[in-house]
Amino acid sequence: MTFVESAPTPVDMDTDPLPPGFDNWSEWRRAVRELSQEKDAVILAHNYQLPQIQDVADHVGDSLGLSRLAAAATEQMIVFAGVHFMAETAKILAPDKKVLIPDARAGCSLAETITAEQLRAWKDEHPDAVVVAYVNTTAEVKAESDVCCTSSNAVEVVESIPAEKEVLFLPDMFLGAHVKRKTGRTNIHTWMGECHVHAGISPQNLEQAVHADPDAELYVHPECGCSTSALWMTSAGDIPAERTHILSTGSMLDEARQSHADKVLVATEIGMLHQLRKANSDTNFQPINADASCRYMKMITPQKLVTALREEVDEVTVDVATSARARRAVERMVTIGQPGGGE
Repeated sequence: MTFVESAPTPVDMDTDPLPPGFDNWSEWRRAVRELSQEKDAVILAHNYQLPQIQDVADHVGDSLGLSRLAAAATEQMIVFAGVHFMAETAKILAPDKKVLIPDARAGCSLAETITAEQLRAWKDEHPDAVVVAYVNTTAEVKAESDVCCTSSNAVEVVESIPAEKEVLFLPDMFLGAHVKRKTGRTNIHTWMGECHVHAGISPQNLEQAVHADPDAELYVHPECGCSTSALWMTSAGDIPAERTHILSTGSMLDEARQSHADKVLVATEIGMLHQLRKANSDTNFQPINADASCRYMKMITPQKLVTALREEVDEVTVDVATSARARRAVERMVTIGQPGGGE
């Protein structure tokens, strides 16, 4: 799919105007809930969505948790507030459900870094390798893969593969480097893709934030361009290892719930801060880069959510053959690792 170059500025529940036809946010939330019941729909929202989308959803989570929920959904309709590959994954796991995404243009810069044709050519170069695809990929790429993974179970997925087998890990090079470090395997080949938001959280951002708040704890998503720097700074003693955590978004929430830190610096997309602050109101969670906002995630607005429910648009479809092949890789991902932690 093609993703757009711009998207609406994130809305603020206190200062930005309500969607047309609503007098207050309570009325909007009530309308969303009534529509979802009328349509027999479940609303799934990713942790990077706007706060008001997160607060009205039935479930908020990461890619792995939401994939499991989609597979187990009893409702006839799934409304996925996220980006397109996530809604595709829901359709792959729940082919008999109607799956909607409130804006079909909401793509993913990471998923766009590799096509099925490129993967087939890479596989030809390594015919005996096992292909591990990050869930942030298109359905066509998943269909060419052996198993999918998220940032939380990527290490477990790779460790489940016989040590003598080559691994093609795609498409995120930072997550691939993290998996190499954790597993110690030397036979992992990593695709040179990146998420534009996470890659933009630079080592310089990290160093500046840590020097400004030397006593703060640190949560770093393994997709971040600064994740290697975080590990290097801990090994050099610039930041204590016990206060530095390389975590998926789901694991960030787990860590936040039990944290007694006064302040935590967070390196991931800023939508995550809403869930962290809800999980622990006693800790001050601050972004390492306040501009780390995914314009595609923020394309799902309150008005578009209402429109999707009312008019049942935009519907996500995956052709039967592609879906069947991709489902094997996704279902293997869902069964590896414990529920809770994900992308």
